[in-house]
Amino acid sequence: MMTVKTTKNITPVPARVLAVGAHPDDMDFSASGTIAKWAARGSHIVYLVCTDGSKGSDDPRQTPRRLAAIRKAEQRAAAAILGVREVLFLRHRDGELVADLKLKEEIARVIRTVRPDLVITMDPAFFYSLARGAVNHPDHRAAATAAVDAVFPLARDRLNFPQHEKRGLMPHKVPILLMTSFDEPTHVEDITGTMDKKIAALEAHKSQIGPDGIGRVRDRAAALGKRAGVRYAEGFKRLILA
Repeated sequence: MMTVKTTKNITPVPARVLAVGAHPDDMDFSASGTIAKWAARGSHIVYLVCTDGSKGSDDPRQTPRRLAAIRKAEQRAAAAILGVREVLFLRHRDGELVADLKLKEEIARVIRTVRPDLVITMDPAFFYSLARGAVNHPDHRAAATAAVDAVFPLARDRLNFPQHEKRGLMPHKVPILLMTSFDEPTHVEDITGTMDKKIAALEAHKSQIGPDGIGRVRDRAAALGKRAGVRYAEGFKRLILA
């Protein structure tokens, strides 16, 4: 069994955080306990949601346009519970996200605007989980790939996207990158004190999750917490960028 350990008191609370996900609810499922913990300690946290979330429903009466509006409102409600200061939406079509230069430029522009000390996104290398019988959504991989590329080197190097500098957006070097990881974390955050906020934020996504899903989230956080020596935890792969 993989050994993991908590990093409490090792990573300083970041002053500014940008969390990049593909869909409304992605960051709430994967990192909202950590986000709520940092927000309570004064972090200025911004969510960037790349797609409109317009495909995530089995309801035959639902339409993409209506669902997109519902999910946008749900994400804002969840963010308010967590203490997230701002939610930005790029509004790409759900299920069609591509890690092209357009998406990378959009994320780099937000990085240069927010100027975060830490960026959270998903792990672009995660394709599937044998243990959980799951395939990672291609939008997740696209958003994560674009976010990592925007962090390094695109937002850092001034000759990338010169139109940004003309608008007063200067290059920005992100010191820390966290990539969410359910199966193979190398960095663990203790979320025991904010697990209730994580659950409340997920419950705000009424179109997406029910009691069974909430139970699975709680069980997963408890299992990782047990391995890390705390009650509840979230896992990440953590890079300190030189």
